[in-house]
Amino acid sequence: MDEENNINEENLDNIIILNDEEGNEIQFEFLDLIEYNSEEYVVLLPVDEDEDEEEPGEVVILKVEQDSLDGDEESYIGIEDQEELNAVFQIFKDKFKDEFNFLDEEE
Repeated sequence: MDEENNINEENLDNIIILNDEEGNEIQFEFLDLIEYNSEEYVVLLPVDEDEDEEEPGEVVILKVEQDSLDGDEESYIGIEDQEELNAVFQIFKDKFKDEFNFLDEEE
């Protein structure tokens, strides 16, 4: 039974809880931290409680910003620039090509 508790605690170490625009808490699994053009980006996988909302396995990429007041707090912001987003995702895909099956969205 202790082994099961350890496994659950390990899984919780990779969980990040963020709030959406409406204040709802959403759980994400932290997959990686990517550096690109001297900036840092987090790659997150939604922990699907309601599988109807998003495509299965669709990752979220957010830019990391340090709080300028104390430097200890991090903020995550959406990326509006499609080229920047694609470049970060390509780095992630290259890094994890042996661990994940990526689907091309060319339909």
